[in-house]
Amino acid sequence: MASNKINITFALPNLLPGGAERVMSYVAENIDSTRFNSTLLIIGYSKDASYDIKNINVVYLEKPKVSKSLVSLFKYIKTSKPDILVSAIEHLNTVTGFMSVLFPKTAFIAREVNVLSVLANYEREEKKSPLAFLVDKRFAFFDKVICQSQDMLDDFHKNFNIKADKLVVINNPITSNFQVKERQTRNNPIRFITVARLDPQKGHHRIIEALSQVSFDFHYTIIGKGVLEKDIFDQIERCNLSDKITYIPFTKEVSKYLSESDLYLQGSYTEGFPNAIIESCMVGTPVLAIDAPGGINEIIYTDVNGKIVTDVKEFVAELEKINSNYTYNPVDVSTSVSSRYSSEIILPKYEDLFIKVHQKRLK
Repeated sequence: MASNKINITFALPNLLPGGAERVMSYVAENIDSTRFNSTLLIIGYSKDASYDIKNINVVYLEKPKVSKSLVSLFKYIKTSKPDILVSAIEHLNTVTGFMSVLFPKTAFIAREVNVLSVLANYEREEKKSPLAFLVDKRFAFFDKVICQSQDMLDDFHKNFNIKADKLVVINNPITSNFQVKERQTRNNPIRFITVARLDPQKGHHRIIEALSQVSFDFHYTIIGKGVLEKDIFDQIERCNLSDKITYIPFTKEVSKYLSESDLYLQGSYTEGFPNAIIESCMVGTPVLAIDAPGGINEIIYTDVNGKIVTDVKEFVAELEKINSNYTYNPVDVSTSVSSRYSSEIILPKYEDLFIKVHQKRLK
């Protein structure tokens, strides 16, 4: 007897540590198995996998990068014939978007991870493909484009001329069970933390600039790796902050460090829908952010789970206020995000989308 389940393939460039990798693999693993057959397709190497995927089929193409996988990816789709293929991250979405014309019986969905028109201002020239002019055309071929935030949807609609009915906002789900910290008072000295790639768009230099201007003692933990590591630590040294900084390139214990901190510092120029600040709130640690597109204004409720300021000057002033009068309640901070982004709320949105797209393709 033929199965009535919808066969979905979730495609990713790799399973290295990252927000898109974690969210996509989580959705693949946790959507309703009575209605969907999930397969996780990884372009990269199985030896590089940072996530332990259970209870679904995982296929590795064992290719060094997306551009080297075109034939293998084509053969996979032709052989497996998924009802839906969901891909994530720009370069893979470009390939699957154009490849979709060869598979009219498969619905193709893209999940984008950034406000692209803003991100373009912070990409290095050497990263830009000679075929970059084709990249923006990919959206025309998808059945749906999943946006992580309203900012992202507005950007696609305004700057990429994508029809509104092709776009849908689905926020990132909380992918782990977080324990809310019991401590109600702040550390002395106060402890700050940022978890982000050391890349230009993440704005670490703005945070360092602000911390160099505060009048009180503190300790700041930076977690993440990236191309700006030397630049950031040169700035730290120039500002005489080296003895106040702990640097951790990578850890699987992010929640522990978040719990031990009093305030998450966000300096990004653009985001998609930042998992790190949701996770910080989940353990009860509020967020101070400089305003930027990408869902920050959706996540942060003023004086409940943090605050958004407009520039470094306001950032410094708010740090001074928080240091002298720390009023955040960990339970309230955690509830502010768990009530909106739990898997029980977000996964049904993915499932409803998949069912509607599949039904439309069958007509």
